[in-house]
Amino acid sequence: MTHSDTENGATGAHVPADGELPATAVDLVRADGTAGALWQAWTTGERLAELPELLRPRTLAEGFTAQSRLSERAGPSYGWKLAATAAAGQAHIGVDAPLPGPLFERFRHAPGDVVPAHDLHMAVAEAEFAFRMGAAVGPGASAAELRDAVAAVHCAVELPDSRFADFAVAGAPQLVADAACAGRFVLGPEISGALDLDLAATPTALEVELPGGHADRAMGSGAAVLSDPWTALAWLGEALPRYGSGLRAGDVVTTGTTTVPMAIRPGARVRATFGDGGSLGAVEFILADV
Repeated sequence: MTHSDTENGATGAHVPADGELPATAVDLVRADGTAGALWQAWTTGERLAELPELLRPRTLAEGFTAQSRLSERAGPSYGWKLAATAAAGQAHIGVDAPLPGPLFERFRHAPGDVVPAHDLHMAVAEAEFAFRMGAAVGPGASAAELRDAVAAVHCAVELPDSRFADFAVAGAPQLVADAACAGRFVLGPEISGALDLDLAATPTALEVELPGGHADRAMGSGAAVLSDPWTALAWLGEALPRYGSGLRAGDVVTTGTTTVPMAIRPGARVRATFGDGGSLGAVEFILADV
């Protein structure tokens, strides 16, 4: 069962935010058409210039309703991803806040996997801190309550993707409908003692070794993620209930890139390290050589 099913009931109906009119039957049919167009692009590899006007979400709320319908097609999800938690990322896609999207089981991978690469349009990798929730948390939670609700922090790498030919100009409502550029995700090891670490000050590195031996490397830290990955998690905890969802026990939340996204291609080896010299952990995998 997907997050949409569990949070919104069997219909997946959108729960309105304060001051927002409830979704009508016409709105839901429209959202289903939006999701159908996006899922067709997802499964065929087609890239959309934009959605047809009649199916184009006009607000974040409409985008989230379509995202819920998309989740019904994509299958179970196990948590959330955040896009645009870095200032540069927000500027690149023309938004002023992060965008939440589901992490789908069908695109979940583990370190050491050979990860499919033939369908990656954006073709970048991102080193990220991911939280695993031990308990549900609702809006208005204090920093201490949020910390108590987290069971663990993990090293992770996201391979985001978009069904839009030029995702930078698609706009926030369409991007939210498209699962906030969800793609493949590699959940790495738990970081020992992470709940007591200053994640903002924790260094990260991402290295991509291309076929032929050439390697590119980017350095970063948790400070790239809304100044602190904990801030990103708190933001999500406040945002999701406005759209009828929330953070639940067992959810994995990946908080956004800590470095400049690195270009990848089939056959590349990707390695992300966390802490000085990788002292806190690493995630490594190979992209399938198509």
